[in-house]
Amino acid sequence: MIQVSESERDFRGPLILGACYFCTSHVASLQQPGKPSVFSSDDEYADLDWDNLGFSIKPADYMYTMKCSKHENFKQGQLSRYANIELSPSAAVLNYGQGVYEGTKAYRTEDGRILLFRPDLNASRMKIGAERMCMPSPSVDQFVDAVKQIALANKRWVPPPGKGTLYIRPLLIGSGPVLGLGPAPEYTFLAYASPVGNYFKEGSAPLNLYIEEEFVRAAPGGAGGVKAMSNYAPVLKALIRAKSRGFSDVLYLDSVNRKNVEEVSSCNIFVVKGNVISTPATNGTILEGITRRSVIEIARDYGYQVEERVIPVDELINADQVFCTGTAVVVAPVGSITYQNKRVEFKTGSRSVYQELYSTLVGIQTGVIEDKKGWTVEV
Repeated sequence: MIQVSESERDFRGPLILGACYFCTSHVASLQQPGKPSVFSSDDEYADLDWDNLGFSIKPADYMYTMKCSKHENFKQGQLSRYANIELSPSAAVLNYGQGVYEGTKAYRTEDGRILLFRPDLNASRMKIGAERMCMPSPSVDQFVDAVKQIALANKRWVPPPGKGTLYIRPLLIGSGPVLGLGPAPEYTFLAYASPVGNYFKEGSAPLNLYIEEEFVRAAPGGAGGVKAMSNYAPVLKALIRAKSRGFSDVLYLDSVNRKNVEEVSSCNIFVVKGNVISTPATNGTILEGITRRSVIEIARDYGYQVEERVIPVDELINADQVFCTGTAVVVAPVGSITYQNKRVEFKTGSRSVYQELYSTLVGIQTGVIEDKKGWTVEV
């Protein structure tokens, strides 16, 4: 059951009728493909320059919130207008970084449908991350339902076909107050959305990566294998330095030997040699990306031999092709990698392996290619 706060009732009178309707029939409406969002305005699209979205925050109208106390389960959530949230200065997420997040997208098809892509895997990954960070988490059904509601309520913010996607960011934070190191007494699940275009400023142009030797992203026994909030700020120093030198992003090596490839700041990496596609195994220091998993399945369907294993940096340097995968970046070609002041270039272009995989993945996500795997969820 969805609740609408009193402040929401005061803020938008007409919303109450729509919100109350949504409270009693949101499940049914989500099961009826193409049914207009009761929260949407009369405008089919928000007033945006859809040709120049980029990847920056443009908050959609509504967010979703759900709370629970320690040792309890999440039970109830509500949609409300996107707005600032109130937190205690001693909230666990602010003091000790107790939080995880996810990223998923909503896609508009040519016939006007709205599709989600494997949101159940995001839900499962959040549960794994929450357990690692000693947090309760929404069930898979609760998570998927929240993402559906966000996509439906913000339907007019889903870009036209071919112009971008609606990026949905679910968060799970320790919102309760603590002073001594320990789990929070209260937790908040949030989800908001923003229309986005290409993640990298290069657009679809090949990326130029820099192999970082001073800093590492994760270490064995740490939290590198989950989407903990605390994993990301530490990469900023290396990332900013690399971008100031003209590189697109940073590729990290393992923390023990500094000889094996791990991942890029915000995405997984793949190496192509002949008919073999290799990617570092997710061994606790590497995030198991949902796009990564999907690309592996598609590649095997096409007859490629896919290996998940340790990849020495020397093997990477001798690859035929290299590409990255992630929810934000999708499938992005790597044009060059610089290691120890030596720049190595890789094959890119229309006949590259990445292009075949990208076309198939995006085709499924946008409804252009029939989804025979059951990966998409229609809102």
